Amino acid sequence: MGQKLTFREATEQDVERIVEMLADDELGRKRERFEIPLPSSYIKAFREIEKDPNNELVVACYKDKVVGVLQITFTPYITYQGGWRATVEGVRIASEVRGKGVGSKMIEWAIHRAKERGCHLIQLTTDKQREDALRFYERMCFQPTHEGMKLKL
Repeated sequence: MGQKLTFREATEQDVERIVEMLADDELGRKRERFEIPLPSSYIKAFREIEKDPNNELVVACYKDKVVGVLQITFTPYITYQGGWRATVEGVRIASEVRGKGVGSKMIEWAIHRAKERGCHLIQLTTDKQREDALRFYERMCFQPTHEGMKLKL
């Protein structure tokens, strides 16, 4: 399947499918609201992402169907002599294609995109409860070099 995937920036018409994928697991169901019509907050967020030149919401498509999504954000830092980093968030693969190489191809795409943008580092976070995801990212050569912390507001 991985060879037939295409990647493109998401459109507003993709938001429903994106939210459906984000809500399609135990953790996602607790924080997302996949209902029709979608809550307007999702469209508002999409429009903010779309107009930000340092944010890209990208979908993976198999034939004409969206089967994966990720958001990549490019951030300039004062550290590393003013270097740029790419942060990958919101990675989700449609349940019907998990384990078929879509995630690997998406992360490879994100790494390539970060290099295109001149980033010296690509980073991501994943919930510690997502043990399969942690193993997947380690297989993709990501290393748990830092301890991430969050404060919910």
